[in-house]
Amino acid sequence: MKNWAENVSWTPSEIVYPTEEDAIQQLVLRAANSCKKIRVMGTGHSFTALCHTNDILVSLDKYQGIISVDKERCQASVKAGTKLNLLGDLLFKEGMAMENLGDIDVQSIAGTISTGTHGTGKAFGTISTQVIALKFVNGKGEIVECSASKKPELFKAAQVSLGALGIITSITLQCVPSHKLFLQNRKEPLDAVLSNLDSYNEQNRNFEFYWLPYTETAWTKTTNIVEQDEPDKINFFNYWSEYVIENYSFKLLCEIARLFPSQNERVSKIAAASIGNVEKVYHSHKIYATKRLVKFTEMEYNIPAEAYQDAFSEMRKKIDTKQFNIHFPIENRWVKGDDILMSPAYGRDSAYIACHVYNKKNNQPYFEALEQIFRAYGGRPHWGKMNTLSSKDLADLYPQFATFAKHRQEQDPEKVFVTPYLEKLLGV
Repeated sequence: MKNWAENVSWTPSEIVYPTEEDAIQQLVLRAANSCKKIRVMGTGHSFTALCHTNDILVSLDKYQGIISVDKERCQASVKAGTKLNLLGDLLFKEGMAMENLGDIDVQSIAGTISTGTHGTGKAFGTISTQVIALKFVNGKGEIVECSASKKPELFKAAQVSLGALGIITSITLQCVPSHKLFLQNRKEPLDAVLSNLDSYNEQNRNFEFYWLPYTETAWTKTTNIVEQDEPDKINFFNYWSEYVIENYSFKLLCEIARLFPSQNERVSKIAAASIGNVEKVYHSHKIYATKRLVKFTEMEYNIPAEAYQDAFSEMRKKIDTKQFNIHFPIENRWVKGDDILMSPAYGRDSAYIACHVYNKKNNQPYFEALEQIFRAYGGRPHWGKMNTLSSKDLADLYPQFATFAKHRQEQDPEKVFVTPYLEKLLGV
């Protein structure tokens, strides 16, 4: 088995595709009784060893779909293995949509919330904040239900759990009515964007930008709600820019930069010059995500929103030394704080900085240097992205880490879901 980026590989003794909650429960009981480990794999978009196990690997690919809908409350209960792209279509048929999404839609909903995945927009939390109830099978084979009103402390641990409490089987989402968004992508001067971050974030529902290393170029991305009767605006130019240029042309540039490391700066400048402005109007579940055909590894850190300018400036100076073999754009997003125990946005409005390296290149020197910068500003990693943290680090970074550890111990006392990677991360 390999994850999407192909930087983690493993050989499980068994791969199982359950189709019912009862089957998931029996799998956990069998693993517990035979002293085997069990992990769940969604789409493999995590760049860490979260899915890695030499024992039983569970895929919920055959456990997808909507369980029930409450249109009056605009809520939906869904099977945990449901992929976000399918979920968007299913909710749309019911006249509903998820409040906010990230820029990839191939993950399962359970994997999405378990890693603290997020979109952007200062009024919106991570995707886990859209969860109002969930069910999971714990390490004792028990089916556990929790919500804001039922076992609320456990619920706060389960909303972002890294799969350490059990296998999530169903998730209830607080949705919103279906809506259309107007997407605008603009090539703009980096310093102008940095000088006007507050207005960008205040004046747009969603805002993010990419910086092209070694250049003065930023690519801004904003989305705002428009009326439902607004005509769709999708055309061949959108397809050419978002699919062909951002994938096939960029793939060629990546190979040039890999074969000729001295050309990294030139490749980044070519990429910056080729960026075009894009405008699109479409249904929300179809507009956030972009197709990613060029494989990369990624490190993304959450830092307090008020520390963003200083952290970005320090990162920019480090990259401008040109000592790293990189050329990928750096993504910058904003997220509202929450009260979820292991959410990177716990207790603080946040900025996220995501750094990527072509998967055929060595990412270690670059990631290590930037991680040191982010850590100096109280940085917390996205749980699906690369990091070097240990349980001691987590205890310092997360005020409720001990509470989460208590819930993990109660739900999985025999460590059925604890692999060496989680053992290092959680200290169990």
